[in-house]
Amino acid sequence: MAEVKEQLLYSKEHEWVEVIGERTVRVGISDFAQNQLGDIVFLELPELGAQVNPNDSLGSIESVKTVSDLYSPVKGKVTKVNARLLDQPEQVNENPYGNGWMVEIELEQNVEEALAGLLNAGQYREYTEE
Repeated sequence: MAEVKEQLLYSKEHEWVEVIGERTVRVGISDFAQNQLGDIVFLELPELGAQVNPNDSLGSIESVKTVSDLYSPVKGKVTKVNARLLDQPEQVNENPYGNGWMVEIELEQNVEEALAGLLNAGQYREYTEE
């Protein structure tokens, strides 16, 4: 069974969101998603400063099985990209909630509003078991 971290929020597109600052979140893909994708071999990530809205593409993830889009779960500006993943995409498989994070986004709205549509750990667990 895939690991679901209690302190994170999740999108229905299988991205996780961690609040790391007053208006900043870190985003990656869930353990469930990386399991479904299989061995990740390539990532395309957004440019620094890119403006994103919920469900906008942040880039793509290529695995031995398929290519999938990575979606933004929030509205804001990309302030940091995990460039290490460009040379070591396997980090997403090995540690999706740690070294496998993908981007940091500075929110345009307050945290409560920005994260209102996301699932908590229990809801996400139920969603992935359906």
